[in-house]
Amino acid sequence: MLPIISPKQLKALSTENLIILDVRTGKDAHENYLNRHLKEARFVDLDNDLAEVGVNAAFGGRHPLPTIQKFAETISRLGISENAHVIIYDDKNGANAAARAWWMLKSFGLENVQVLDGGIQAAEKEDLEFSSGEEIFQKSEIIIKEHWCLPVSSLEGVENELTNQSAVVIDVRDSYRYKGESEPIDLIAGHIPGAVNIPFSENLDENGNFFRPEILKEKYLKLLENKPEKLIIHCGSGVTACHTILALVYAGFEIPNLYVGSWSEWSRREGKKVATEI
Repeated sequence: MLPIISPKQLKALSTENLIILDVRTGKDAHENYLNRHLKEARFVDLDNDLAEVGVNAAFGGRHPLPTIQKFAETISRLGISENAHVIIYDDKNGANAAARAWWMLKSFGLENVQVLDGGIQAAEKEDLEFSSGEEIFQKSEIIIKEHWCLPVSSLEGVENELTNQSAVVIDVRDSYRYKGESEPIDLIAGHIPGAVNIPFSENLDENGNFFRPEILKEKYLKLLENKPEKLIIHCGSGVTACHTILALVYAGFEIPNLYVGSWSEWSRREGKKVATEI
């Protein structure tokens, strides 16, 4: 199953075992959900459901992963079972919490998980059915896994790979943040020394949809030519990095490592060097 689904394909799907997740973010996200969402979609909160925000972002970043046991409770509360077909959308072309939710569900071991191409905006253009208010659904029983299935890298792991030149560390933030021109979220502007910048926005066409798999594959093969095969993807806090992981999987690449702590952890950790291009 491809990790991306179009609104037209969603419209044609049978509703059996289908679960839709609304993972829009921002202070009004839940209110926006209550006002209008795809019919039967269930609301997921980035900070509470897809992360376990700690007291010190220098250890884990701004959106560290919850324990797999806590995420199992979230999956159960949302009524997701092992054989569910889960479709996820946000309002930022999958670049925000939709891709993060996809990564976490896949890393939990679920197979049938897809992100809606173009997000809620594309669903509106395709005339998919919308609803309002809270949806009513039953909890599910889920088998708790012992650990995350997909590969992750720690701060120390990233540092070692860069020192040994044994991996390509890709920073998917906008180029102005990578260059250190300004930093709208974290405390320090710049990037991890040795990391390369491939903004996640380059995964999308002018309409905000993912490029076709063959185009993405050609693009990344060219960008990564003669570089180590191992890839470590990061962003500000391990959320939009999942957008590029999603794009790479869509293009047919092996799933790369996610550095969850990302720039929010590295830039706060005492003694870590920071690079700029200004």
